[in-house]
Amino acid sequence: MHFFDGHWGGMHVIWWVIWLILLIWIFLVPYDIPYRKSKKEDPLSVLKKRFANGEISKEEYEESKKILKSN
Repeated sequence: MHFFDGHWGGMHVIWWVIWLILLIWIFLVPYDIPYRKSKKEDPLSVLKKRFANGEISKEEYEESKKILKSN
């Protein structure tokens, strides 16, 4: 059986290649989804967010910041 006669040749093969490239692009290429925590945050930015949200006081923030910067 020859692969380039009948329905295996021409545009049929091209469409399979296009579909394969599309599927590989969708599932294997990393992309950034909004509101998804894919990146780890460094401790200093977490500390700044906690201070901005009012979860910790200014004294706790300054003390923790000194400790993080000394490492």
